[in-house]
Amino acid sequence: MPRILLRPTAALLSFVLFASFAGHSSADPLSKKTDVDFFRDVPSRNLKGLATRSDGRLIAGPTLAEIAAPAPADLLWCLEPGADASHWLVGTGPDGKILEVTFQISNATFGSHEVVKLDDPQVFAVKRLADGAILAGTSPKGALYLVRDGKVAARTALPVASIFDLLLIDAHTALVATGNPGKIYCVDLTKFSAAGVAAEKISDQKLLADRGITVFGEIRDRNVRRIAALPNGRIVAGSAPKGNLYTFAADGGAPVILQENRDAEVTDLLPQPNGDLFATIVFSSSTGESRITPAKAAADAKSPASDLPPAAQAEKFGGRSSVVLFPADGFPETLVSRANGAFYRIARIGDLLLLAGGEQGDLFGYDLRAKLALTFAGSISSQLNGLAPIAGTTGKFLLLRNNAPGFALLDFTARAPREAETRRLDLATMSQLGTLRFGRLHHFAANELSISARVSNGSDEVEGWTPWTPLALTDSAVASGAGWSADNLRGRYVKLRLRFDNLDGETEIDKGTLYVLPQNRRPVLQEFRFVAPNYGIVPAVEQPPAPTATLSQLMSQGARDEEAKRRENFLRSQIVPSPGTQVVFWNITDPDGDNVVSTFSIRRDGETTWTDLAVNTRDSFAQFDIGHLADGVYFTRIVATETAPRLPAERLSATFETDDLVVDHTPPDILEATATRSEGRIKISVHGRDALSLLQGIDVNFNNGLHEETEQPDDGIRDSRDERFTIEVPLAKISNATSAEIILYDAAGNSSAKRVTW
Repeated sequence: MPRILLRPTAALLSFVLFASFAGHSSADPLSKKTDVDFFRDVPSRNLKGLATRSDGRLIAGPTLAEIAAPAPADLLWCLEPGADASHWLVGTGPDGKILEVTFQISNATFGSHEVVKLDDPQVFAVKRLADGAILAGTSPKGALYLVRDGKVAARTALPVASIFDLLLIDAHTALVATGNPGKIYCVDLTKFSAAGVAAEKISDQKLLADRGITVFGEIRDRNVRRIAALPNGRIVAGSAPKGNLYTFAADGGAPVILQENRDAEVTDLLPQPNGDLFATIVFSSSTGESRITPAKAAADAKSPASDLPPAAQAEKFGGRSSVVLFPADGFPETLVSRANGAFYRIARIGDLLLLAGGEQGDLFGYDLRAKLALTFAGSISSQLNGLAPIAGTTGKFLLLRNNAPGFALLDFTARAPREAETRRLDLATMSQLGTLRFGRLHHFAANELSISARVSNGSDEVEGWTPWTPLALTDSAVASGAGWSADNLRGRYVKLRLRFDNLDGETEIDKGTLYVLPQNRRPVLQEFRFVAPNYGIVPAVEQPPAPTATLSQLMSQGARDEEAKRRENFLRSQIVPSPGTQVVFWNITDPDGDNVVSTFSIRRDGETTWTDLAVNTRDSFAQFDIGHLADGVYFTRIVATETAPRLPAERLSATFETDDLVVDHTPPDILEATATRSEGRIKISVHGRDALSLLQGIDVNFNNGLHEETEQPDDGIRDSRDERFTIEVPLAKISNATSAEIILYDAAGNSSAKRVTW
């Protein structure tokens, strides 16, 4: 007689752990949406006459025009306004030249000539004096120069490595900020001018005083990077590499710390008439100094004047920058911070702060009235380390750029066409573009805005993109948001370009939403398993939904929450012995989150007709009776098909050939069973064979009540339908036994029995 053995197995436990309950019938739409946040998605270089704001909006902004002409030097360090709006002084490197640059603002061109060539390679600071002479500070010799009529009239090498900044107190007095060590020197310009040229570095304080140079103040930090005068006469200084802010009395002395920092550099100071002070501070991710200087020139001075250098690709800066407000009668307040970018210079126009920076030629801003950060049109160079208003104009600034070196003109009054182009937007999967909508259009009509899009299936920024395709205005509604779309645009990545031909200073566009339909992908079979035969499950009763919900539940994705509840409920299902029952389970996922139904079928080897055992089920398991099936090997398959809300014409299906099912009702044959006595032990040996299933083991029941079992075959590996099993028992345990019943069973739960005696 066949004997059905109900044994818990590893496969049974795996079923409990991995099986999932009925699929969730979601009513969520198949389309997705991608938010377009202009502040996040539009880099500075992709703006022309527009600006982005930290609330995600696109607004009217200044234009930035690169001045197309050969750079006058490899490194341009400082910018000093000249006698009028056309003439400027520029300190350069690495040849130590001071240049006078003449700009033609009307056609954005310039010419330059050398004023003087100094002995030091880098000219970091230049000031024009009231009598037309030029005061200059250099590095790495730390020399202070007075240049008159193109010749060096006075020179003193201070006991420092670098001169970083100069400040004119009046027509006869200047302050000099130095590095290594960090000191501020006071210079009597009349006395210094008459002292002449000294070739050697002077360290003696008396000799320096004889040349009109005295110590105004000093700090413990290594460098004084910037100095400025407050309206009350006090002097403020910023340092590096700590990045501290200090104030000194009008006549010098010991400093008072305004703010202490760490691993930072104060790159610029902007005092206000009311006594407030704005400071730009660059925080480095390392202990080194934060100022980033290009290792070599990025432009060829011999290139044609009509060619602009290519956009520089500087190594990404790992630090951050901040603008800090120091009120005249209050505590410091950080107004805005940016990661991975440096603020080099700060200026003000009305209620806007302008921040020239890097490391991608970014031009930032801050709206003091709205308390929002801004991004303006950027430069092709990686650094904007000079920013100054052009005298006699309204809303025009001259920019000094490095890597590649040159000049640019920033204009808040230009009326040219304006554009903005997003960076590459990742749609996560290949998708068909739907409608692009904006929350609200401010101070312009929808038909005044032109929008184009291009798509690509690759992530390369340059290669593989389609041509720009205009989007047609399909909905000009104001309350719900205007919409633009185009037919048959498909891709994984998308870029958007917006263009205005005319707009005023009040123009604003809210954040946008791009609706897309992801590519429909076929379901995927992740797992398929048979549970040990002769066990069934009693699915737990599905719990009713909670009568109330929290706000977090409402805001989270309902489908995922519901699926998790169903899985948790299913894990409470009971496993019960059920002779003749077979359970199979699977895990089918759809990459796009579609609802999927499954049909599970079997077919006996040699036959052609499939028998469906579960049809269009949302469950991920099936249990059925195999007691009526003939012995043999049965092929199995699962047909997974997408269902609603996917439209019938768009539903995809996938057929998976799964594991073979072995139906075995026949007990194994016991070919040999022996019991031998040897050296105080009884040795029971059984040799068996099964037609379809692997042999599982033996049970031995002695007639004195002792029970022994083993599932370890003699050859060490249980992997065959023909195996030998052996059990050895000491005679002391079975001294009064005279026989034993041996039960051989297979993996299908069938068994055969035979009695042996000794």
